[in-house]
Amino acid sequence: MITLTLKQPVNGVPLEAESICPDVMAGLDSGALGALPVYLGKRQCRIDDFFTVEGEKSEEIDVHGDLKKVRWIGRGMTRGRIAIDGNAGMHLGAYMKGGTIEVSGAASDWVGGEMSGGLIRVAGNAGGQIGAAYRGSPRGMTDGTIIIGGSAGLEIGMRMKRGLIIVGGPVRDFAGLEMKGGTIVLRSGAELRTGAWMQRGTIISLKAIPLLPSFLYSSSYAPTFMGVLARQLASLGVNLPFDPQAGTYQRFLGDTSVVGKGEILVWNPDGVRS
Repeated sequence: MITLTLKQPVNGVPLEAESICPDVMAGLDSGALGALPVYLGKRQCRIDDFFTVEGEKSEEIDVHGDLKKVRWIGRGMTRGRIAIDGNAGMHLGAYMKGGTIEVSGAASDWVGGEMSGGLIRVAGNAGGQIGAAYRGSPRGMTDGTIIIGGSAGLEIGMRMKRGLIIVGGPVRDFAGLEMKGGTIVLRSGAELRTGAWMQRGTIISLKAIPLLPSFLYSSSYAPTFMGVLARQLASLGVNLPFDPQAGTYQRFLGDTSVVGKGEILVWNPDGVRS
């Protein structure tokens, strides 16, 4: 195992540390690990300028410290595991293709931006644009799973095409903006404009949410696929109601303003349309 311990908090200019990645570190000895480049603004530095480095030649990386100003950890990783004991900065797991990232604290914006595989789990809150497309890009995440234990910010799942995003706490505006496919599970609901300009995909909310008038009510039922999804989520430690005796899901189709074919499913424990 490779262990990195932040020597002191990073203040002011963020530290860009995409070399903290199993694909980069797995074959290196301790000396080569310490010499890996990181960037403080435009200035190239070494990892051991900021971190105490222990261990070598491993796909398992433990990082300790408050990394809220450390960006691009796990960028493009395809294998292995990164465990962060603390907070994480922007672009965590961006372009990720495989492996696992676990964060014990909170994370900033762009968690899993345009990822195509792997698992990211953040115990605390996260910022906006989770699994989203970068500005000007036609699509966001195309596969993989992102689990946020706390709340999340704006535009989560923007233009996502496939994959799964689960958020335990409340979510801000524009969840599923221009969504093209995949699934978003909102365990504590969302604010305004959920699914705006949505084309395809499924958004599931376990709390009542304000819906755009361009989403049309279809029916109240217990989807057969919900049992399969519930079992998948149970393996990740997430509960999803699907028993028709306990309630039903209200199905809304849209966004009809763009002739979208997506759906928003809102759990109704009384089984009656609200």
